[in-house]
Amino acid sequence: MLIIGRMLLGFGVGFTYQATPVYIAETSPARFRGAFIVLFQLFNGIGVLMANFANVGANHIRWGWRLSLGLAAAPALVVFLGALFNPDTPSSLVQRGRLEEARAALQRIRGSDVDVKTEMHEIIQAVEHAQKNEDGAFRRLLKREYRPHLVMAVAIPAFMQLTGVIIVAFFSPLLFRTVGFGSDGALIGAVLLGSVNLGSTIVSSFTVDYYGRKVLFMAGGILMIVTQVAVAWIMGTQVNPNGDIPMSKGYAQIVLVLVCIYTAGYGSSWGPLSWIVPGEIFPVEIRSAAQGLSIAVSLGCTFIQTQTFLVMLCTLKYATFLYYAGWMIVMTVFVAVFLPETKGIPLESMSAVWMKHWYWRRFVSDGKVIVIHPV
Repeated sequence: MLIIGRMLLGFGVGFTYQATPVYIAETSPARFRGAFIVLFQLFNGIGVLMANFANVGANHIRWGWRLSLGLAAAPALVVFLGALFNPDTPSSLVQRGRLEEARAALQRIRGSDVDVKTEMHEIIQAVEHAQKNEDGAFRRLLKREYRPHLVMAVAIPAFMQLTGVIIVAFFSPLLFRTVGFGSDGALIGAVLLGSVNLGSTIVSSFTVDYYGRKVLFMAGGILMIVTQVAVAWIMGTQVNPNGDIPMSKGYAQIVLVLVCIYTAGYGSSWGPLSWIVPGEIFPVEIRSAAQGLSIAVSLGCTFIQTQTFLVMLCTLKYATFLYYAGWMIVMTVFVAVFLPETKGIPLESMSAVWMKHWYWRRFVSDGKVIVIHPV
């Protein structure tokens, strides 16, 4: 029963992860789009933090595990009821030929005193271009002109998982026990990491539309590389190879601080940006397929890592953190070289950023006439 319930929960999470970033991106003003999508990651962080508090509180209750599992129904109910009151996005309505409803939805989203004629015209143009191609969304995604979108749909979620943050989140109590914290101390450490992640995500919501995506990607990447290497060095020199002697309290506290700094780097960069960038770069004709692929890659990598991390930690020991630091170097360089800046670009004009990129412009069709209106 627990396995079946967990599978059903996985379906629900997958549907939500696929739909929510796209919905927010399609309804947000371009100049605030990053901040609005960060809110998705922010409330994810709030959920993780609340779950950690629930685990700490239920730790000393005999049937506490049932309480921890049952409490997950509360936010699910809120999501279900909230979805009943959300309007369809203008792009979705235009795709189904309901132009007046789309115009009314756009007016409702932007405000009654805002002229939406230009934005509505751009949405209609984008949808009309998409409907000229009779291929399905997944088949289109494999075409040459969508090569940059396909690469980003795979690379960004895969790289996000290879930061190692999911492993830190899942196994932080085990990690903290490994470096010398007791059972309660390990759970409190997990709560602390959740709090740091939440705080850094809030910071990101105020900076992502000011400094742009690439700056945060690279700054967070550098911070995580340094802290991963530092944790690897401490664990390599201070943890007994047999694991029978705990790390000294001073070094254990340093590890806790470093992991908190690492979490802050993730929470202000790869955490929210791995939702923002895929949510905004895909054109309407491949948006559903590309976002679905992105989420599938992310959840697939999560599954693989959770099944292999303990074996990796026991085999590689401290070098596990060097493994993730190495991937962080690769992904930081990748972002610096291959990801164009998308700050303030309307979704309907996003194709132009690929046309201007030094590498991706060789793939993107120059037959599309698209005007950028930075906001």
